[in-house]
Amino acid sequence: MQDLTITLLQTALAWQNAGENRAHFTELVGQLEEPTDLIILPEMFTTGFTMDVREQAETMGGPSVTWMAALAREHNAVLCGSLIVEDGGHYYNRCVWMPPDGQPRHYDKRHLFRMADEHEHFAPGQERLIVELKGWRVCPLVCYDLRFPVWSRGANAFDLLIYIANWPAARRSAWQALLPARAVENQCYVAGVNRIGTDGKGVAYAGDSGVHDYLGEPRVELQAAPAHSTTTLSLAALHRYREKFPAWRDADGFRLL
Repeated sequence: MQDLTITLLQTALAWQNAGENRAHFTELVGQLEEPTDLIILPEMFTTGFTMDVREQAETMGGPSVTWMAALAREHNAVLCGSLIVEDGGHYYNRCVWMPPDGQPRHYDKRHLFRMADEHEHFAPGQERLIVELKGWRVCPLVCYDLRFPVWSRGANAFDLLIYIANWPAARRSAWQALLPARAVENQCYVAGVNRIGTDGKGVAYAGDSGVHDYLGEPRVELQAAPAHSTTTLSLAALHRYREKFPAWRDADGFRLL
């Protein structure tokens, strides 16, 4: 069983300026001093949480996905983050999973944040994505998905849950409570990457990015400042815990309608 090294990038985002954000993340990734398997960016890392989909949307062949492919190849690491993507006449808040081979997978955000009218501008995703990385099963989800335990639930279905977010500081207590809850109920590691700063609508973000282990204990805790953190997770330790305390075997079955 191989360990997995993951890097969280917590930073402010330039409002609706994809080029500036790409340049900023290129600089941040270039500053990493140790090798990593997975680099996690926030939700809508190219624009901030905007509903201006017609002006800000890109395609899967556009400059930001192309940039992700180049950066993943250069650093031999998976790059994961979401952006606004137009596909088939619909707009998606799309989490792109870009491996070094340049063959992306993607997950479209299922739960759209109606309090900001996200559901009026974006189409919801229909399927979860579980990808394999060094023998790990990884499930990337997006922001508001964190509040919905059924969508986040898997009885021994994944080893690492990822939540990328633009989660406002006004509701940081929910973020801080739900990340470890998802780790405990799924007996898996959970990584949450949130932005900081204030966006173009005046919404403030407190960061609070971090990693929790299968007991819900914090492995990484970032505050409200620009930061990055690289940590190594043990799949062997996770398997030992699941064997010792196999609560996942007693999970209720269900079917999504």
